[in-house]
Amino acid sequence: SLSLSLSLSPSLHQTSTNSQSKRHLTPKVSASSWNLQRLKVYIMSKVESENGSRNTVASSAYEEAMAALSSLITKRTRADKSNSGDRFDLLFDYLKILELEESVSRLKVIHVAGTKGKGSTCAFVESILRNYGFHTGLFTSPHLIDVRERFRLDGVDISEGKFLAYFWLCYDKLKEKATDDIPMPTYFRFLALLAFKIFCAEQVDVAILEVGLGGKFDATNVVQAPVVCGISSLGYDHVEILGNTLGQIAAEKAGIFKKGVPAFTVPQPEEAMLALEESASKLNVNLQVALPLDRNSLQGLQLSLEGEHQFVNAGLAVALCSTWLQRTGHVEASHNISTRSLPEQFIKGLTTARLQGRAQIVSDQYINTEGPGDLVFYLDGAHSPESMEVCATWFSDSIKKDEPLVNSIEYPPADASRRDLEMAGKSSTQILLFNCMSVRDPQLLLPRLMKTCARHGLQFKEALFV
Repeated sequence: SLSLSLSLSPSLHQTSTNSQSKRHLTPKVSASSWNLQRLKVYIMSKVESENGSRNTVASSAYEEAMAALSSLITKRTRADKSNSGDRFDLLFDYLKILELEESVSRLKVIHVAGTKGKGSTCAFVESILRNYGFHTGLFTSPHLIDVRERFRLDGVDISEGKFLAYFWLCYDKLKEKATDDIPMPTYFRFLALLAFKIFCAEQVDVAILEVGLGGKFDATNVVQAPVVCGISSLGYDHVEILGNTLGQIAAEKAGIFKKGVPAFTVPQPEEAMLALEESASKLNVNLQVALPLDRNSLQGLQLSLEGEHQFVNAGLAVALCSTWLQRTGHVEASHNISTRSLPEQFIKGLTTARLQGRAQIVSDQYINTEGPGDLVFYLDGAHSPESMEVCATWFSDSIKKDEPLVNSIEYPPADASRRDLEMAGKSSTQILLFNCMSVRDPQLLLPRLMKTCARHGLQFKEALFV
């Protein structure tokens, strides 16, 4: 699910992205004049350009792999009540077929579940540990443009060549051994198995795994002895599978807890926290609450991922990294780490981490429009009522950052009419592009987005549902 907003604003407006000034793009253009498919291609090409992603025509070999991967997709709707734990034991059969059982057990894993912020937390963790010189492997979901985004080695998407080699090695072995009792894995399970193959073969020092859905029955949960576990902010999502209450959802997320393995979470609603504590107690897990990061600990720098909520994710990432360093014997690196006085590697990691499609701003000053100005896309993958509110707050705050630049322009009293005319053309226009997958209910998501924006004084001129 991807929520996307356009800001049509005057060239006087500016915004800050990754500590770099970006001119807002704000032409006089009607959203209804856009061909939606062309718009999608355009946006994706801009995101690729911003992030240095692959922007070439896919090779026939890559297209063949994508076709094989797509064959593993299973459809699910909001009414689907299927048990997500169905045949979870198959994952261990798959590991055996791929000869990964021992290798996976040796991985030094940081395992993160949650409803909101788990991807950002994992991105912060990877960036911090990479800045210590560790060979990192990061598995996240979903991808925005290319499935290779899900597999990062040392902060970079896996190359097409390596991806294809590992892909066919896994796919062919599983296909060869497939039976009625052990069928081919489903889409996400295959990608998780592929991540394990990549990380084991590449001999990463640390594997950071983001849970795909839930926790207890997630494909990443075949890891039996992670170094440390984390639970990011919890809310209502996938209720048809995880449960209708925060307590039930929290219990599913806590399924990643392992006996004696330390775990961290962030401040949670009381019902969710009680469920986490109960699960931790049963497994003798030392569950601690990581407080939001003190912004003063960044020594004047800014988190690379935008939004106030990222300080919550950053605080969790700091706790996970410091514990991983301690438990893997890197005492010298973990010595005297505190959220108020962070080592240089932590600060650099927190201020340079990146994650596409999460509070991301993509601008283009050169698109053809009917008038002057800059076009800016605000991208976020919010897909729960709570995260939709966070997304709307971030978007509103980002837009408001530009207002002083316009309002600070001084005009002589005699030029008041000229001022009014110019100001009329210098206020940004917001257009909403909204997409909601069939497994989620837009009637729960869209009102939260609109109400939060309205509360911040912003309204969309037009909306496109794509």
